[in-house]
Formats: sequence, structure tokens, C-alpha cells
Amino acid sequence: MTYQDIKYEIDGRIAYVTLNRPEKLNALSNNLRGEMIHAMKEAEAATEVAVIILRGEGRAFSAGYDLTPSRAATEDSDYVHPRSLLPDSGSTHPGPMEWSRHVVATNWVIWELAKPVIAQVQGYCLAGGTELASICDFRIVAEDAQIGYPPVRAMTTMDMMWAPWHLPMAKAREFAYVGDSITGAEMARLGWANYAVPLDELASFTEEFAQRMSHIDNDMLMYSKRAVNRQYEVMGIRTGLWSGTEIQGLSSYRPAAGEFGRHVQEGGLKAALEWRDGPFRDFRGAYDSAPKDRPLAGSDSGSNGDAANQRRDPRSGYGRT
Repeated sequence: MTYQDIKYEIDGRIAYVTLNRPEKLNALSNNLRGEMIHAMKEAEAATEVAVIILRGEGRAFSAGYDLTPSRAATEDSDYVHPRSLLPDSGSTHPGPMEWSRHVVATNWVIWELAKPVIAQVQGYCLAGGTELASICDFRIVAEDAQIGYPPVRAMTTMDMMWAPWHLPMAKAREFAYVGDSITGAEMARLGWANYAVPLDELASFTEEFAQRMSHIDNDMLMYSKRAVNRQYEVMGIRTGLWSGTEIQGLSSYRPAAGEFGRHVQEGGLKAALEWRDGPFRDFRGAYDSAPKDRPLAGSDSGSNGDAANQRRDPRSGYGRT
């Protein structure tokens, strides 16, 4: 099997799916996501495989959805739907503001896999990267990993509202409202991650964890995963995450929704990210060129009164990070 944006390997009872766009901090393009789902299904079908480890090449697990035109998959990709050019989640998602619905639908594929998936997280794990890690069965993180959701500062609400399911209420609100970075060590303390370990021990620790699980037969692991999943479904996780996609769509129509896209058009992506993060002084906002005291979104000159711009999906053509 030939992949462009991931690597797929089997070693004994473990399958490794590696996000392989390190020069882009493993930004989640549509082709990458399609290849990832395809490889996970290959691992699901491989009788010798018991456990899947999802990891990122280079210094980041994933900085989020690709915000550049390279997010789009080409028509000759074997790993996306030929009409939508998105990973095939059972719908072509033809309507407006369908991105978050598509994201959640795709992530349900990982939820329903017959085999457990362990996210091995280092460096940046932002926005869509947090959604991908959160849908996995386990998370093992580097102590100094940075986990956050900066798009909530100026773009839209979280595409997959996982925070209330993984964090205490106060911290879930903080994560979903402000998007600040939280260390891997703190996310383990809060219960999002199973373990936080020094970076130089991350790979070996994750492999050892997977190896212990691999001593259990595949059918037993499948039924254990299904039993736990169904409990969360009875508690409403499917309804909760689906309803979050509706709110995300509504947030795309608020008066200031087009502001981020306008900054991309006028100054480019990096300038828009610096504008978004500038007052917070982190991520791209840590750069000297970032506007630390910028006006509130929606109050900038030219942003008000432009109904078409206000109702434009702030992710259109750019994605999320």
C-alpha cells in the first residue's frame, strides 16, 4: 500500500500509523486524514494486529487542520470520496457549514474500530489534533506537549466538543472558551491523558503499554472496547458531539465570523494567526510582529456591515489550526 502523507507499519501485534507531514507540523489535510482512516481499517482487518498506535513524525503530533490550500485532496487520491474529496464518512456533506459534522462523522470511524487506538502525543497537539487524539481509546503524552484549541479565540467553537467528556467542568469551559495551551503533564493530571512521560521515554513507554494490551486476544479487546463505548453512548456522547456541530455552524454566522478570513486575504495566513493569537502572547502571538493590543474582533475597520463577509465560513479555503 502506497501512502503519501502517512506511514503504515506492522511490528508483531502492533500497527503504527504515523502522520507524516513534519514540515507542516502534521497539519491534517484531507488526503492525510483519508490515508489515516484507510490504514486504520487495514490494521483492523489484519488478524495479527491487536493494537494501533497513532503518532506524528517530527516535533508535533498535529498542529490541527491544514489552514492552507494544500488541505484539499486531489481528484486522483485513492483515499477520499470522489465527489466530496473528503475522507469517506458515509455522507458527501453537501450543505453549507458542514465541516464540523464531517469531522465528527470521520472520527466515529475510529470510535467504532474493532481494535484499540493509542494516541502518542508530543509537541503541539492543537485544535483538530486534539479532536483526533481525543477520539482514540488512550492518550500517552510527553510531559511538555502543548495541548490547546486557539481557533475558539476568533474563528468558531470547537468542531468536536470533546472537552466536557474528558475534563472537569471548570477546565472544560476554560479549554473551550479561551483555547490556551495546557501541558501534557497537566492533561494527565486532569484525566485526558492516561500517562505523561518525559519526551525521550515517550515512544518506548507507549510501545510497552501497547505490548501489554496485545497479550489479550483480538475478540476480547473488541468486546471490551464496544462495552465501554456503549456506556458512553447511553450517557449521550453521540448526541452531545453531534449537537456541538450544530452550534459550531451557528458560530460561523456571528457578526465577527469573517474577520479571520479577511485577515488571511489581506495579510496572509501567518499574519492572520498572529492577529488571532497576539493578545494572548502564545502560539503565533508570541512573535514580535503579532499585534498584542489589537481591537476586538468585529470592531476593526471594514469588518462590520459586510454581510457576505460576516456569513462566510471562517475556515473556507483555509481549514483550522
